[in-house]
Order: sequence, then C-alpha cells, then structure tokens
Amino acid sequence: MKTSLIFLLVINFAAASMAQEEKVGNSKYSPLVTFTAQQDHDNMMQQLGIKALRPGPSGNESDPNHANTDESLANPCPQLPDILITRSGKKVTSEEMWWKQRRPEIAEDIEREVYGCLPQNIPNVKWTVKITDREFVGWTPVIAKQLVGHVDNSEYPLINVDINMMLVVPANVKGPVPVLMMFGGRPSFPSPAQPSPDDMEKLNTTFKEMMIKINPELKSIFDQYPAYMPITRLAGPNFFAPKPEGDLSPTEQLLAAGWGYVTIDPNSIQADNGAGITRGIIGLVNKGQPRKPDDWGALRAWAWGAARGLDYLETDSLVDSKKVGIEGVSRYGKAALVTLAFEPRFVVGLIGSSGKGGATLHRRVFGEAVESLTGGEYYWMAGNYMKYGASEAVFGSKTGCDLPVDSHELIALCAPRFTFISYGIPEKGDAKWLDQHGSYMATIAAGSVFKLLGVKDLGVSNDYLTEKMPPVNTGFIEGELAWRQHDGGHTDAPNFKYFIPWASKLLKYERTPVRR
Repeated sequence: MKTSLIFLLVINFAAASMAQEEKVGNSKYSPLVTFTAQQDHDNMMQQLGIKALRPGPSGNESDPNHANTDESLANPCPQLPDILITRSGKKVTSEEMWWKQRRPEIAEDIEREVYGCLPQNIPNVKWTVKITDREFVGWTPVIAKQLVGHVDNSEYPLINVDINMMLVVPANVKGPVPVLMMFGGRPSFPSPAQPSPDDMEKLNTTFKEMMIKINPELKSIFDQYPAYMPITRLAGPNFFAPKPEGDLSPTEQLLAAGWGYVTIDPNSIQADNGAGITRGIIGLVNKGQPRKPDDWGALRAWAWGAARGLDYLETDSLVDSKKVGIEGVSRYGKAALVTLAFEPRFVVGLIGSSGKGGATLHRRVFGEAVESLTGGEYYWMAGNYMKYGASEAVFGSKTGCDLPVDSHELIALCAPRFTFISYGIPEKGDAKWLDQHGSYMATIAAGSVFKLLGVKDLGVSNDYLTEKMPPVNTGFIEGELAWRQHDGGHTDAPNFKYFIPWASKLLKYERTPVRR
C-alpha cells in the first residue's frame, strides 16, 4: 500500500511537471533569445546604426595602444556641462529650481544616455527569511538572517530571479540600528552557530550508524579509530585571545560601532556579462528579448535590486530604515553611486574606486576610457552609451565630449545626502586606470549643488580645473560630501575607520549598549 502511494505521488508530480513544461513551451510565451556577448553587442550596434567603434585602450603601459596617463592630454574638452544652468539657459538660484527643474533634466539625460531607464512594468519582489541564526562575529554577538527576494515571474516563467541577501545586526546594542548595504559576492553566514558537544556526539553516532548501513566495511575502520568523530566543530571565537593588530575587517568595524550590514549579490539580480542580458531582471522584464537602446544596463539593474533589498529592511524591526547606506568597490562602486543617485531612501554612500562609469569624468581621456565601456563592459550601461565610442555611424562619430552630462552631475543627484568618494593609490594596486584625479574633479564640481542645498561640500572652491588633489591620507571629511584617498590598493577597507564615524556623526547615531 505504501509503495503504491509513493508510485502515485511520483506519477502525479511528473504529470504536473509535464503540464508546466507544456504551458511554458506553448505560444503564450515568446522563446528566449540566447546570444553570446558579441552577438548582443552587434545587435545593439545595428539598432543604433553604428558601423564601427573605436577600440578601448590597453591597461598595460608597455602596449602600443596603452591608455593615456599624461595629464597634459587628459582634458580634450575641459569645460563640463554647467550643473546649475537649465536647458533653457537659466541660472539655478534656489533649491526649488533644483528639485523641480534642473535635477529632473539631469536625471533624464543620465538615464537616457548613460545608465538606461527603469521600465514601467518591473514585477514585484516577495522577500522570505530562509534562516535566522545567532552567531558571534569576532567579539560581537549578532543576529544573522539569510534572505531571498523572489521576483514575480508569472508573466514570463521561463526566467527566474531570486535576489540573495544576508542581514547581520549586532545583538549587544539597542536597536533599531543603521545598516550599510554592501555589493559583493554570494552572501554567506559570517560565523554559523554550531551544535553543543552533546548534540555533536548524537550527530556523530547517527552518522556512523548510517555510513555502516551503506557500507558495512566501514565498521572495521570506525572500530580501529573509536575516538574519531567525522563531524567536527568549526573553530569559534576565542574570547581570551588578544585582539589582532591593525584594523578590524570592515564588517567587524561596523558591528563594533553599533551598525548592522547587508551583503547583496549583484549577480543574483543581473549577470555581470553581456551574454546574460536576456536573462536576470532585465531579461525577465523584456520577456527574454534583447534590449532597446535606452533600456537599463546592469549597473542600473543592480541599483534597482538594492532598492528592493531596502524594501525588506523597511519591514525589519532590527533595522533603522531611515539610516541605510550603500557601498561598493570598482564596478560595484559604480553601482553604489548609481544607487545613491537614483534611490533617494538611501541616505549615505561609500563609493570605492569606481572609475569610469562611476565618479570619474567620462570626457576625461586618462586610463579607462569611454571606449572601454562601449566595448567589453557595454552591458553595464544603456545601449545609447555606445554612441559615444562610435567612429563610424549613421550619425557620424561621437566621443565622450559629446555627452550632454557627466559624472559630476551623477554625484550631484546624491545631494544633499552623505556621499563619501574613496580611492587608493596606484603603487598599491588602485591603478592609474581608474583616474583618481578625474574623480576628484567631478567631486569638486558637484559640490556647488551640495552648497545650494544648504550642506557642506569638500570645503574648497568648485573650480575643478584649478583645485589640486590633497595629499594621500589627507581627506576632506567635514561635510556631507567627502573625499579621501588612502594609501592602500583597490579596496575601500582602509577608509572604513574614517567613514563610520563620519556617517555616524551626520546621522546623529551613537551606539547604545544593551543593559542586562
């Protein structure tokens, strides 16, 4: 009877699966387009009428086509679009003019020409807490939650999108606490809780019995080593060990300061490659079809995913959702800046080594170039961005100098919220490719908007052509707009000990221990 019941369940499951496959495979759903990255790139060139693109420069300074690192050649069009002049030529003189007129103009141009527009029909996300665990990170007790945000794919079930996220908050301070969301790899529990010694013994006893049933020959091995335990405990925190020398990890610094943190996996939102552009959230919205020229790219998709993560944080009583920040390094630094610019509920950002497509001026010709992003990393951007790498097209040719906007305006969209631009030094691996000086120029230029909105910028003039970069390890961190170049490599970790107190002060947050 039992065997028959199992057989019937298997048959029913198989029938249901076949029915679902038939439903998905019928004409109701357009078939998925599967392109290589090159095919997708070629498709966008064809849509735009581009016949040829200029090749991007090499990052190897010994190559014949190496990227320019000569500052005297870096500014072919030094005059930036005026951030406080409207399209009609009027000077922006009030906060009202900024919010109602100039800011929408800039946002529209940046969306259309650089990062792409959000579609109107993005499906909803339903968050599930898969596991809640009490752990220790270093010396700090924490509550860790593994979260999955399932994007409704009922309109196109051929593509599944599940956003992976991990929330970790300190358990030894009064909540709710501020949280820094960090773009990175697949989230994992920082220090999973483990069974007690008694429970571990039960697990080992059961495991040995199970293994012997599967393979009786194992009994002689276990008899020969009676004290051997196949399942062992992981090394836990040693509360009597001295604290390590040097800075704690960024996450430990956050927890020690009473902050929580979130790690979110950008690849669970949208793949970091051109071949994946008909998959992920972009592919789901487009029902598996290629993008149009003004459709969003991966950077904007990652920013959208971060905003959906914030949707969840607004429902969690452990989190002060009015004090949530965004952080990222390199390509994820670009994504963090785009997130802060377009998602106003994020109140603070740490933008690490973001380079071209992030804080660095597009029209600068130093290190990474516009042509770098219109070639290999085209999928980060809107298709329209490829026009500015074109050498031959129906519209002629264009360069970064033809862009109607630049990165100083992207930074300005973050104002008056707290924006910390971070870089390292080339000698330690934060390569010249990133054009630290071009980012500093953009930050200087963006400061005029922060001032207009009644907050502090870097505390110097907004003349981006004459202001000199401060020495390494000399930051401008007294205002809502901050800049600091540390003496490390391609990371923002050395700046966390400056970022956390800077952000805590601006947020008016003080760590309050739990009294027991």
